[in-house]
Amino acid sequence: MATNTVVCHIDVNSAFLSWTAVDRLRRQPDCCDIRRIPAVIGGDQSARRGIVLASSIPAKASGVRTGEPLFQAQRKCPGLAVYAPDYDLYVRYSSRLMSLLRQVSPVVEQYSIDEAWIDLTGTDRLYGEAETIARNLKDRIRDELGFTVNIGVSVNKLLAKMASDFTKPDRMHTLYPEELTDKLWPLPVGKLFFVGPATEKKLLAMGIKTIGDLASADVRYLRARLHKHGEIIWHYANGRCFDEVSDQSTLNKGYGNSTTTADDITDLQSAHQVLLSLCETVAARMRRDHQYGSCLTIHLRSSQFQNFSHQIALPCPTNLTLELYQAACQAFDQLWDRRTPLRQLGVYMSKMDRCGLRQGNLFAADNSPKLAQVDQTVDQIRAKFGKGAIFRARLAEKHLSPMSGGPLSTPFRQQLETDDE
Repeated sequence: MATNTVVCHIDVNSAFLSWTAVDRLRRQPDCCDIRRIPAVIGGDQSARRGIVLASSIPAKASGVRTGEPLFQAQRKCPGLAVYAPDYDLYVRYSSRLMSLLRQVSPVVEQYSIDEAWIDLTGTDRLYGEAETIARNLKDRIRDELGFTVNIGVSVNKLLAKMASDFTKPDRMHTLYPEELTDKLWPLPVGKLFFVGPATEKKLLAMGIKTIGDLASADVRYLRARLHKHGEIIWHYANGRCFDEVSDQSTLNKGYGNSTTTADDITDLQSAHQVLLSLCETVAARMRRDHQYGSCLTIHLRSSQFQNFSHQIALPCPTNLTLELYQAACQAFDQLWDRRTPLRQLGVYMSKMDRCGLRQGNLFAADNSPKLAQVDQTVDQIRAKFGKGAIFRARLAEKHLSPMSGGPLSTPFRQQLETDDE
């Protein structure tokens, strides 16, 4: 990567809560700005989906944290205002943000619904110095779209992202290679991108407490203890990142969905019904992106919050709902002991491709063309009339959602894979 490369990372401050606040104010200008009161965006607590998805600064000051149960947040902060998520709204505001970014630079890489990198290399001849561009962009987003962002500026994607995580909200920070000693290396090692809880625990056991400790460690020792991941995070600690910002869409590495049930799952039939609802959603997303997967992982969480997972290989890549469902049931039946009550089930597809080539079978009829035609028709009906317009009869018995999870439900891939694999 050229030394004169300039990269910015844009991160929306408390995105879901900010976007909800902006939309409320747009509809009712006199209403309360929920960013200024103790407030959170959270799931349905009555259905045991009461998890904090985003929180305001006053809520954070009371100790409320993203990902914790709502009841726990309400204990920390009595009188906490809770608002339901609106995924369609978030998609609209995310699209507006990305459109604005593309007005500044044609090279925009969206990292998530509320994060993106932009390549500003060479734009100084149009807009001035990188820090000036970043400050103006931050202010423009606030003034035109109504919400605030943090912007990190550096020479590569890694350092720009690390910089955007510094003091919040509505800030611009730089993290150039010459600033590593003062700004990056004193931070706890767990703050480094790509260092999750499992890796952090191993590093601490090795006596590596700060990012600086990791940067000065023997890479051979790290590779021996943490394999390839050890070498990657050593480069990251030293500010090295070789990925360029790309505006080209890449092949998704996987599609996942999970749901927390209103009541504990204690029988096979109920579990299979939930799996069918999950597979409907995952398969529809895969078909939307014209992708096929050949590896399915099932994830279970018990009523005591113990996690279990099991992975199986499929005979050929597929995005057919029925084939995903049959594989999910097979994996589930192999994993579950029939005694442990379950509160959460999840399905994750990986090993993706866009070809979907199938191996012929001389001894069995191939029903995939008929199944594909059925799925295509169902997708078209749901696109026109909503996901509840058509559903499988077996899901009507317990009034389950025909497609569990939302279009932006949090993927549970991180629960299935350790961060050092």
